[in-house]
Amino acid sequence: MDELISRALDLAMVEGASYADIRLVHTDRESYVVRNGVVDNLSTSQSTGFGVRVVADGGWGFASSHDFSPPEIDRVTALAVQIARASALKPPTGIEGEKDGVRLGPPVASKGVYLTPLEVDPFTIAPDEKLALLLAADQEMALVRGITSRRCNLVLIKEQKTFANSEGAHVEQTIYESGAGIQTTAVGHGEVQRRSYPDSHGLQLGRAGWEYILAMDLAGNAQRTADEAVALLTADQCPSDVTTAIIGGCQLALQVHESCGHAVELDRALGSEAAFAGTSFLTPDKLNGYRYGSEHVNITADSLRLPGLGAYGWDDEGVPAQSTPIIKDGMFVGYLMSRESASVLGLESNGCMRASSWNRIPLVRMTN
Repeated sequence: MDELISRALDLAMVEGASYADIRLVHTDRESYVVRNGVVDNLSTSQSTGFGVRVVADGGWGFASSHDFSPPEIDRVTALAVQIARASALKPPTGIEGEKDGVRLGPPVASKGVYLTPLEVDPFTIAPDEKLALLLAADQEMALVRGITSRRCNLVLIKEQKTFANSEGAHVEQTIYESGAGIQTTAVGHGEVQRRSYPDSHGLQLGRAGWEYILAMDLAGNAQRTADEAVALLTADQCPSDVTTAIIGGCQLALQVHESCGHAVELDRALGSEAAFAGTSFLTPDKLNGYRYGSEHVNITADSLRLPGLGAYGWDDEGVPAQSTPIIKDGMFVGYLMSRESASVLGLESNGCMRASSWNRIPLVRMTN
């Protein structure tokens, strides 16, 4: 693989790129579903490929493939350069200060190897043991009268990726994600109620090993979860009143993610990325001078904290994982940044560029 990496980076520079990087990614995934006491799904999948990203003539280009042959490496690299040159024909309109093309700030030359800390590799556990864990939880939920549907999930992911760039970076990472959950449905009294454990999405993932699944104790929490679903059928409606509220962990996480996390993505704040919800109200003129909340509010972007799904060794630009303040004592003090967006503000990236696959470009996205 080192020869293929060198081949791609060298060719990109020969073709006229001023910067180039390559990501090689192999992903293994296992999924188990038990529904109403029956094994509903048992699947394994693999995905392997690489993506080449370049800057040429002041524009970005990206191309990818699942074929690692030298001719295909050459074709994809040349295509990325061609796309960059085509992109450069239209000046950027989103990120301010890019009239002279892409600026990446200081070179990134990270080197090293990262492995998600874990006690037990989940891929070494036999399938029948994994199913037995789900079936045990299902049996416990089935003991509760009034339950009409039961579902137990288990998902395991192992991602091995190598990143290298033309500035000298070369990092290897093996990242594990282990997740499980149960969900139960009760119907009656004109109501349909669902409860799930350990969170409201029926599945909780963490960057850890099999020990993370065992610690959930799905069977031990199954009856309680089912009892709550049945109880909700006849529970009083939540009163409408002005009062003090305690927000549960799952809702708080969602609130922080949507209302706070997306708002501090710098590409969104600079106007180069937008969703149906819009861009961001936290424009650069508000940095270090905008009160976001009370003095009790503190938010940190932390890619070091395990077992959070935003924990890793380096982001997909080779920038080391780190912890940086976003809101400090209620004041807005930081963004989630890429190398390019950070340079617009005269700052350095805090390692928040992440790609969902080998055939996708990295974007500014949340850590923990």
